Amino acid sequence: MTYDLPPYDLVIGDRAYSSWSLRGWLLFDAFGIPVRTHSARLYTDELPTLLKDYFPARTAPTMRTPDGAVVPETIAIAEELATRHPDAGLWPSDPHARATARVLAAEMHAGFSALRSHCPMNLRVSYTDCKPPEAVLSDLRRLETLWSWARQTTGSTTPWLCGAYSAADAFFAPVASRIATYNLPVGPEAMLYVNAHLSHPGFRRWRAMGLIDGADQDFYRRDYPRRDWPGPVPLPARRVDCADTVNSACPYSGKPVTHALEIYGRRFGFCNAFCRDKTLADAEAWPKFMALYHS
Repeated sequence: MTYDLPPYDLVIGDRAYSSWSLRGWLLFDAFGIPVRTHSARLYTDELPTLLKDYFPARTAPTMRTPDGAVVPETIAIAEELATRHPDAGLWPSDPHARATARVLAAEMHAGFSALRSHCPMNLRVSYTDCKPPEAVLSDLRRLETLWSWARQTTGSTTPWLCGAYSAADAFFAPVASRIATYNLPVGPEAMLYVNAHLSHPGFRRWRAMGLIDGADQDFYRRDYPRRDWPGPVPLPARRVDCADTVNSACPYSGKPVTHALEIYGRRFGFCNAFCRDKTLADAEAWPKFMALYHS
């Protein structure tokens, strides 16, 4: 479902690294709620400067509603969006499943500090091994317990924890990315859930933007041996000049094309480098581009 409403505003950090921002953004994108993002680079003056207009917030993500209410913290954002958009499906409609989803989101919001610390989110790389200490392994066991319990108690027959994709799943998306990035040891059932996140359209869009959203952050650099990203393999694309593109208007904005890429010998145009490069990173994540691609 999508909503024909004035958009919300959402302050986010670097898409490749800001796990809380990923969670907050998915609460909009996955449920069709319009939002304008305002990005600030972490570990610079950009975020505190931007948040001066969002008092009393001091962290990303922070939401401002169309009527001007400022809402920091992803738990608060989820609850406020669910109240304002009861038909969006942020929480399950079944009372038992809804209670379960709220338990999951609350524990994820407050817990798993060892996993967060040892394995900060980094969507630009994947490693073969990060030598997780026992505290991280304990967090992973707790995750597996929660995920298995949720599916059993709600009777979920979907890839998600409580039936249809819900806010609880959005809360676990950054953890799923950590398991993928650091090749963390989890069992087959948990890995199926991780893979569902890696294939989720909203997650793929966020990661595609994160791959081209600013320079690498040194804080997240690790010296572990690397491997290929374990999620879906993107279509092979490369940057080219704008000659002979199949389209004259950008598939996202409708503006004249100034940048282009090529996939399997066909050239597609875009209105700026960001539109081109997010598509180059993962073309299949973008429905408007794929509609053009298949036309």
